[in-house]
Amino acid sequence: MADQNVPPRRPRDDRGWDGHQHPNADGYGDPHPPAPYGYDSPHPHQGGYAAQADPREQYADGYAHAGQPAPAPRGPQWVGPEGLGRPAPARPAGTGLPTIDDDDEPGRKVGRRKAMVALGGTAAVVAGGAALAMTPQFRGLFGDEAAAGDATGSTVTDGTAARPSGQQPSTVRTYTEQNESYMGSRAGEALKKNAPAGGRTFSGPAAAAAATKVTVKTVLAKDPILHLARRTTFGVTPAVVADIKREGMDAWIRAQLDPEKLEPSKGELKLAELPTQKLSVQQLRDQRDKLNDQDAQPEREMVDATIARQIWSKRQLFEVMVDFWNDFLHVAADFDGGEVYRSSFDQDVVRKHALGSYPEMLVAANKHPALLIYLNQKDSRKDAINENLARENLELYSVGVDGGYKEPDVRQAAMLQTGRGVDDKGKYVFRPEQHYVGKVKILGFSHANNSADPKKAEAAIDAYITYIATHPSTARYVAQSLATRFVSDTPPKSLVDRLAKTYTTNKGMIKPVLMTLFCSSEFWAGVGQKVRRPMEYLVATYRTLGVSPEASPKHNNGDSKRTAYARGLRQIHDKMRELGQSPMGHPTPDGYPDVYVAWTSAGTMVNGWNEAGEILAGYRTTFTYTAPEKLVAKPPATAGAYVDALSLRLVGQKLSTREKNLILGVAGVTATAKVDATFNGAITAVARAILASPQHHLR
Repeated sequence: MADQNVPPRRPRDDRGWDGHQHPNADGYGDPHPPAPYGYDSPHPHQGGYAAQADPREQYADGYAHAGQPAPAPRGPQWVGPEGLGRPAPARPAGTGLPTIDDDDEPGRKVGRRKAMVALGGTAAVVAGGAALAMTPQFRGLFGDEAAAGDATGSTVTDGTAARPSGQQPSTVRTYTEQNESYMGSRAGEALKKNAPAGGRTFSGPAAAAAATKVTVKTVLAKDPILHLARRTTFGVTPAVVADIKREGMDAWIRAQLDPEKLEPSKGELKLAELPTQKLSVQQLRDQRDKLNDQDAQPEREMVDATIARQIWSKRQLFEVMVDFWNDFLHVAADFDGGEVYRSSFDQDVVRKHALGSYPEMLVAANKHPALLIYLNQKDSRKDAINENLARENLELYSVGVDGGYKEPDVRQAAMLQTGRGVDDKGKYVFRPEQHYVGKVKILGFSHANNSADPKKAEAAIDAYITYIATHPSTARYVAQSLATRFVSDTPPKSLVDRLAKTYTTNKGMIKPVLMTLFCSSEFWAGVGQKVRRPMEYLVATYRTLGVSPEASPKHNNGDSKRTAYARGLRQIHDKMRELGQSPMGHPTPDGYPDVYVAWTSAGTMVNGWNEAGEILAGYRTTFTYTAPEKLVAKPPATAGAYVDALSLRLVGQKLSTREKNLILGVAGVTATAKVDATFNGAITAVARAILASPQHHLR
């Protein structure tokens, strides 16, 4: 039997991940757009992801996981201003705000750069400690027909030299378990010391919030309403806080868990301006020439639409869960075939089941052309097995690498799953002549698999997928991932155990698991224990500044074939790619990690701060921005009081005296100095400094 565990290497596999963008008239778009989309590929092989080197080679000294070193912090994934080893986008001389890296102005007591570094670093971006300021990166600011057989026999699954059949998956894993490996670092060990303690479940979220005392160290105000808003949305806004106060926590959460009843926002209604988003796979294929003429790129417009929903949708918890599943059951947007199939995967798999049944989601995913192409399942047949999808179904999408399976399980799963593919019209198809017929045993699942009849063969595959999706190891894996997303980088075992029990009891239904989480004391005790990743920081900034999806009256769209709204979303998308994180942007199936130590990059943090300045200044006119001097309705007359009022408006709380003094230093004034609504001309710099504070970086 042919062993095709990894995709064959092709010239395109060495191209790397092109995540860096270049400036153009839109502000920071790409003047070199991708080739016109369509399903005709310039390569003889479509789909698949680049062959990976031995993941152990990426590990660095000083990190431990499963007896091996763990990976070093993800420099290339959250890049600095210079991008992936390339120069930063150039800004025309004399335009825009001075960047934080500009030389300090003569006569200023506290320079911008030193003040911002002190504010973002020593004030402790994570868990109330000074971990960020201690990192070398931060200090560096200054310097793919036989008779029925039996796949359970060892002669069929004897493995290869690289993956012997008896070897444990953890020693031959395709990828490290992202969060776990990063948390094996010294920085991760330090964070574990400040995790919320074990707790209990209450009758409702409000009762849990009222009975829970926050004991962890944090710079955030221990306000349960703000905590709920930070964790269940992409950023706190005055409207969200008002809704929670008016409806009550329990009613607000119930409404968020029933998103179909929430009215669409203006930003969501304007998604009609993205021409590819309501087109079917067949329509995308039929209209490719027309869409090329319109400069429409379906896979990128899907990401643009996702960003719009993150910023403006009222269904915030739903969008948070869509993002969660896009990392857990990850299919990159940018793969050969993504331009035709990825939008359908988003609508018909992820969004359809995001608050429903994960087993149903995984079954649907395993019949969707996007996943079948992305992981080369369309190329797998009984006489030439491709193990990619079978492996990732176990390693990444269900039980996890340490969930109890072994290499023979992967091989038998790969044999069972043969026959599934994509026809010439781009639709899912089952080809019985390519399906292996014979007994299989995978983990505790066994099946005679003795018929090539499509209905019977597919039923066997679906039964297997459902089995692994409801496996106890999957319950724990999903529970651990959800707790990491919503509670802390080091969630208490007590909470993970309860979430896993709820998952198992409810056969993989997600809403009950989320309700168990929100009714737990551990959730409410985890204030300040999550740091926003680059994408989240940028989205939160747009949300807190109240940016409107309508174009500015000053906007001139020229002869652009796209609307101002479409152009503006693409600008944000390009900026996220530059920062190293965008929706569905990770090129490989493991998705983005969700722990702080994976994203420590001072350069990208500074890039984000400067972008906050750009948003405040409203230079890009594709959207309408609130003038910074109008963020506070009635600005106080003294600088100190104004900083307090602006902090309450932007981050929901006042800053410490030390933090406030650092911000006043940015403006070069004292707390008692008289200021006008423009902060004597420094309001943009002051607001940007507040958005650089730990209070805005934490969620």
